[in-house]
Amino acid sequence: MNSIRVRFAPSPTGSLHIGGARTALFNWLFARRNEGRFILRIDDTDLERSTEKSYHEILDALRWLGLEWDEGPYLQSQRLERYRRAALELLNSGRAYLCYCTPEELAARRKAAQASGRAPMYDRRCRYLTPEERSRLEDEGRQPAIRLAIPDSGTTVVRDLIRGEVSFENSTIDDFIIMKSNGIPTYNFATVIDDYDMQITHVIRAEEHLSNTPKQILVFEALGYELPYFAHVPMILAPDRSKLSKRHGATSVEEYRDAGYLPEAIINYLALLGWSPEGEEEILPLEKIISSFSLEKVSKNAAIYDIKKLTWMNGHYLRETDLDRITEMAIPFLQKKGFIAEPLAPESYAYVRRVVGVVRDRVKTLEEIADAASYFFQEITSYEEKGINKYFTRPDVADLLERCRERLAEVEEFSAQNTEAAYRALSEELGVPTGQLFHPTRLAVSGRTMGPGLFDILEILGKERVLERLKKAANYVRKITG
Repeated sequence: MNSIRVRFAPSPTGSLHIGGARTALFNWLFARRNEGRFILRIDDTDLERSTEKSYHEILDALRWLGLEWDEGPYLQSQRLERYRRAALELLNSGRAYLCYCTPEELAARRKAAQASGRAPMYDRRCRYLTPEERSRLEDEGRQPAIRLAIPDSGTTVVRDLIRGEVSFENSTIDDFIIMKSNGIPTYNFATVIDDYDMQITHVIRAEEHLSNTPKQILVFEALGYELPYFAHVPMILAPDRSKLSKRHGATSVEEYRDAGYLPEAIINYLALLGWSPEGEEEILPLEKIISSFSLEKVSKNAAIYDIKKLTWMNGHYLRETDLDRITEMAIPFLQKKGFIAEPLAPESYAYVRRVVGVVRDRVKTLEEIADAASYFFQEITSYEEKGINKYFTRPDVADLLERCRERLAEVEEFSAQNTEAAYRALSEELGVPTGQLFHPTRLAVSGRTMGPGLFDILEILGKERVLERLKKAANYVRKITG
């Protein structure tokens, strides 16, 4: 127990859920904070639902988040013989027994128990079979499962590092199956063998697993294994305090990645779901999160998932992260919309970088960068309706746009500084407020009423495109104003 060893053990039956990512993160942080080891184990004994696709999606999501593991991934499906040996050990010691009951018989008994108001627990009829009775059942061709023999009385106490002591009456715990009749171990059995073999010191997992813990403790004790420490982190609930699901929006790491969220924003946000560091600061660099993390500061109460807060946090990281990195991450989103070639030519990178640099301050995701940047890559085919009504309906606008075009045509070095100086001089000469020139020009060159600084836009678009768009807009205004 001197060296900290923790594990994350997802089932490859779907993408990495945001709740699973939070569990992985807490384990990873605990390991890094304590100079321990973070082990990745894949619980793939559900042969019908486990898929190779999900397996790779989970690994890719963890890598994308930066949660690199120190050992693994270990696959339970490759350890079946080890589970069978452990089950045989329990059979030989009398701590487990063969159960020949068929699924149909078990279902009928559960139904009868519920009808009579009793708990639908296994009635233990195979626990005390005589050798003759077992022989007869085997002659019928029945393939037995293996059940753990739970003590008839007493309590099993979970000493949880977050919740304190939680007691479970043994009389309420079923003689649960540890090995199915097909030779596949159940979750509560395989996880104990794995945790023991992999020398896991701390089992940090979601609160929903708390009810499994007394069963696992009983397996540990039956095998004579030393218990690890347990810590059950709070559930993540939707804003309406219901279970987080698809109806609340994206729920998998993959979906957030594809929507243009940054891994550091997700890590920062997930760390604060159920864990409270000192102080009021919410934007925390990873190094600070690692150095501050402790299970003592993890709450017992459910954490409420707030997509608006995550999105706000993502916007912060978009603005503050190195521009070249954001550009590299934005390129696939621009390519997806057909704005730039795939692969991007080296000479085009500088232009894309400039575009990303000016639009990222007003957006919150990489996907929004692509939406906000469209007029830098495509010709304008329409203007925002609210902009038309506000800036294109005055009869003098077409003439003002023409005057702007003429003045810009005289600018030799087409920089933001020079174009702004030209506009301010023109405003003074014409005796009109700068807004009467700025707003129609913005709409003319971008098709929008909001965006980056106008003169940054002009500089990036370049003189030729700006003059062409001003001419096109002036003609459009004359057409709609008669």
